[in-house]
Amino acid sequence: MKFKKLILLPLKVIGYFVLIIILYFVSAFSISSIAVNSDFKECNKDAVEIYILTSGVHCDLVLPFQNQYMDWSKYVKPEDTKLGKTATQYAAFGWGDKGFFLQTKTWDDIKFSTTFNALFYLSTSAMHVTFHDELKETELCKKICISKSNYVKLVNFVKGSFKVNSSGLTQKIEGFSYNNNDSFYEANGTYSLFNTCNTWANNGLKSADLKACLWTPFDSSIFNKYKD
Repeated sequence: MKFKKLILLPLKVIGYFVLIIILYFVSAFSISSIAVNSDFKECNKDAVEIYILTSGVHCDLVLPFQNQYMDWSKYVKPEDTKLGKTATQYAAFGWGDKGFFLQTKTWDDIKFSTTFNALFYLSTSAMHVTFHDELKETELCKKICISKSNYVKLVNFVKGSFKVNSSGLTQKIEGFSYNNNDSFYEANGTYSLFNTCNTWANNGLKSADLKACLWTPFDSSIFNKYKD
């Protein structure tokens, strides 16, 4: 009898774990389909052009590097990248788990410990900033024309995601990058199953009164809201 219980116990644990995963994804897909700010219309006059850009898994918010409303050079510096260039047109902002960001340059680098810490509130966060000279619309890159007021709200959201020191300056994470045109910075917030990199991007769009999901951990759900 005791032997039977010893066999059944791990099976029950595995069963509950599988059930939780199924419930998570069913709930995520269901809630992701609920749109907010669905009445948003793209601005035609005095519009600011922004982009949403995805790697196929992770969504970035891409903003003009400099315009009359915001100069990002006061926060992030393209000259600090490996490429060391000082001119750029756009900055792509992607928030996420610091450990996962820095230790997982490619999918081959994924470790169980890093993933576990990221999913269960056991790590800090970072902002990945990539500098672009130009962007073209593709299935993975969508342009959105928004008003000044929308843009200022989005800027404030992104700014608030950076961790700053006592002098109000962002804190670059030295020695880490994926390519020649990107850098990492310390960020606020904690990554989890319910607050993923795509949840952050979605929350940014919501904060600026742009089309978004009620909640989502997926990049595809965000892009579906901007299909023509």
